[in-house]
Amino acid sequence: MVFYGAMTNVPLLDLKAQFAQIRAEVMPVIDQVCASQHFILGEHVRALEEEVARYCAASAGIGVSSGTDALLLALMALNIGAGDEVITSPFTFFATAGTIARTGARPVFCDIDPLTFNLSPAAVQAFIDDHCVAQGEQLINRGTGGRIKALMPVHLYGQSADMDPLMAIARRHRLKVIEDAAQAIGTEYKNGVHAGTIGDVGCFSFFPTKNLGAFGDAGLCTTNDMELAEAMRVLRVHGGKPKYFHAVIGGNFRIDELQAAVLRVKLKYLDRWTEGRQRNAAYYDTAFAGAGLGAKLRTPLAVAGYRHVFNQYVVRAQGRNALRARLMERGIGSEVYYPVPLHLQGCFAYLNYRAGDFPQSERAAEETLALPIYPELEQAQLAHVVATIAEFYG
Repeated sequence: MVFYGAMTNVPLLDLKAQFAQIRAEVMPVIDQVCASQHFILGEHVRALEEEVARYCAASAGIGVSSGTDALLLALMALNIGAGDEVITSPFTFFATAGTIARTGARPVFCDIDPLTFNLSPAAVQAFIDDHCVAQGEQLINRGTGGRIKALMPVHLYGQSADMDPLMAIARRHRLKVIEDAAQAIGTEYKNGVHAGTIGDVGCFSFFPTKNLGAFGDAGLCTTNDMELAEAMRVLRVHGGKPKYFHAVIGGNFRIDELQAAVLRVKLKYLDRWTEGRQRNAAYYDTAFAGAGLGAKLRTPLAVAGYRHVFNQYVVRAQGRNALRARLMERGIGSEVYYPVPLHLQGCFAYLNYRAGDFPQSERAAEETLALPIYPELEQAQLAHVVATIAEFYG
């Protein structure tokens, strides 16, 4: 139990507690890499790619420099660029749409399911029905003239998007599917199918705050298409194969050997840490239900038959900002993921969306709050969170 004065302190995340568990394993591995002086695409990168691919039940893994670069690399490998459009969610981290724009393609937003916060298949279908027309094998956006080339669903907070209807839409219209699985390593859809293996490419982030976090930036792409895997391997080294010979223009998207070495140690603990997050989520669910808060606080829906890994535990809260201020007063960390939906961000003003276009995303931005969920939390800390929230609404 962690006490600071008379108050139980509950940070949103405490990576020092995690590091204490693995220090004895991580430090010798770092020392080994330093002794080898082999820092780029070495044995640890190759081993991590194989181990993560096996963990996710994918045919191939391609280690990259960040989750953002994983998305960018996937888009480049699928030849998405100027004149193309990619359908995605406006309620997600910036990189989802930012990478689409960086290729020269146009992000097209569709609203979310209010229960899961994930891209709504019904909203995607409605957009296609109302705004698109088939021309030969291409799906054309009537308003812009752009080619709808791909879907990019996000498995937000560690729970899979509803992939069956999204994949059915993609098949009907010959769209590529890039899964933004940045928060979703170990997440499963129906029947144990892993997030990141359903579409053409799965994109993972190993940012330090993720369930599987590096000691800096790192990411990985998964795919079951070996030709696509090879294209991504070439593109991540400036498109050079063999070295200094460039048939295509790529980028520097390599994962560091040091990060791969650290991640290999941490991967062995991932399922145990996920179980801790699920246990803490179950505690919250039961305790908040017992507190009788009704509609004032709605706990996250974990869809039956899915595996939710709780990268975040996100509630809907009445008076969200006031509640957050109270939590801060009581030494409890929290975060708003995400306060401004992407369609209302200044950098996307050129897309000509307006407030009210995606009401579910806008409502989620105003009401959602992430509570501490990391596996090392003590029961006294969890109880302090629940008691503080119950008192706020009481």
